Amino acid sequence: MSRSLFPFLFLAFVVFGEWYGFQAVRTMVQHTEPTTRRLVTALYWVLTVVVWGLGIWAMSNRREHASYKAYLGGLLLAMIAAKVVVVIPLLLEDLVRLGRWAFQLGSSPTGNSNGRAISRSEFLSKAALVAGAVPFVSLLWGMVKGGTDYTVKRVVLRFPNLPASFDGFKLLQISDLHTGSFQSKEPLRRAVDLINQQGADLVFMTGDLVNNFATEVEEHIDTLAGIKSQLPIYSILGNHDYSDYVNWMELGGPRAKEANLARIKQNHAKIGWELLLDEARTVERNGEKIAILGVQNWGARGFTQYGKLDKAHAAADPTAPFKILLSHDPSHWDGEVHQYPDIDLTLSGHTHGMQFGVNLSWMKWSPVQYVYKQWAGLYQRGTQYLYVNTGLGFIGYPGRVGFLPEITVFELRRG
Repeated sequence: MSRSLFPFLFLAFVVFGEWYGFQAVRTMVQHTEPTTRRLVTALYWVLTVVVWGLGIWAMSNRREHASYKAYLGGLLLAMIAAKVVVVIPLLLEDLVRLGRWAFQLGSSPTGNSNGRAISRSEFLSKAALVAGAVPFVSLLWGMVKGGTDYTVKRVVLRFPNLPASFDGFKLLQISDLHTGSFQSKEPLRRAVDLINQQGADLVFMTGDLVNNFATEVEEHIDTLAGIKSQLPIYSILGNHDYSDYVNWMELGGPRAKEANLARIKQNHAKIGWELLLDEARTVERNGEKIAILGVQNWGARGFTQYGKLDKAHAAADPTAPFKILLSHDPSHWDGEVHQYPDIDLTLSGHTHGMQFGVNLSWMKWSPVQYVYKQWAGLYQRGTQYLYVNTGLGFIGYPGRVGFLPEITVFELRRG
C-alpha cells in the first residue's frame, strides 16, 4: 500500500465508523421525543469531535507532558475500539437488508418493493451499542486500575542437570518497566514492596527501563534501589533503552544519543543493578555453579540486533552445568538461542501481551500473537525453556486489560 494513500484510507475508515456509530444511537432513540433526539445527536457529535481532537493533539505533541497526554490518547483508543465493535454487526445487518431489498425488487412484477422500507433493527442497534461498551469500559478500567494492578505469577521448573545445591532456588523476573510512563512514584513503590515480599534468591530485570530518555528513570532510582537481594541483581537493555525511536538530529545528533545511552547504563549502576552487556556471571552455592548470560537487545522483526550471544556464551564458566540467558526480545529464542542447546532457560519480555487481551486459565488471546510466536508465558522446545514476562510497566496505551503488570517468581527444581 502506498503511504500517500494511507491518510485517505484512514479518513474513510473514521467517517465510516462514526456514521455507523451514529446510526446505532439514532435507531435506539428513534421513538423518543424530537427534543430528546436532537439533544442525543448533538451530544454524540460534540463528544466525538472533542475526543478526536484531544486525542490527535495529544499524540502529535508527546514530548511535553507525555504521561498526561497518553491518557487522552487512551481515551481515543477506547472510543475507536468501541465503534469498531459496533460497526461489525450493523454492517452485517446492512448486507442482509441489501439482499432482502434486492430480492423484493426482483420478485415484484412492477419492479418495486411495494413501498415497504426495510428498517434497521432496533434490537440489533441496542445490542451493538452494549457490545461496544465492553471494550470501551474495559480500556477505561485498564487506564484507571489495570495499569498498576500488579500480579505475581509463580512457575515451577524442573531440570535434570540443575546442581543439587540449587534445588528450590527462587528466581524473580521483572521486565519492561518503562519508567517514563509513570505519573508518580507510588505505583513503583507498591511494586517494589511486592517484589521484596517474595524472598527471591536472585532478581533479574530483562530490559526497557525507560521509554526513550535516561532522565525518565532518575526520579525512581531511590525506589528501585529498594529491591532487596543478597546476590547481585542482573539487568539487560531492551529496544527502548537504545532510544532508536527519537529524532536525535533535532536533539544534538549521534553524540547526544550516545550520551543518553551512557547515562542509562550509569543509572542501572546507581540503582544497584549489574548490567550485562553480552557478558556472563557465575552464581555459586556449596561449590556448585550456575551461569547467568545477559545480552543486548536482539530482535528478529526489524529491530537493530545489538546483542552478541556468541560473546556472552564464550564468557560463561564452562564448569557450570546450568545456564540462564537474559534476552529482552523472545524472537531471539528461535533466531539464535536454539543454536546453543546448553542454555537451559531464557527469560524475555518485550511483548507486554500488547497490554490487551483475554488471559484466562483456559484461553489466552492477544493481537500480539499474530506478530510473535512466543508472546506470553512459558514455552518449551526439547530440554530448553523460554519464559516471556508481559512486563511491569506500560507504554503507548497507559493501561492494561487482561495482561496485567507481572512479577514472575520461578522455583527451580532438580529432576
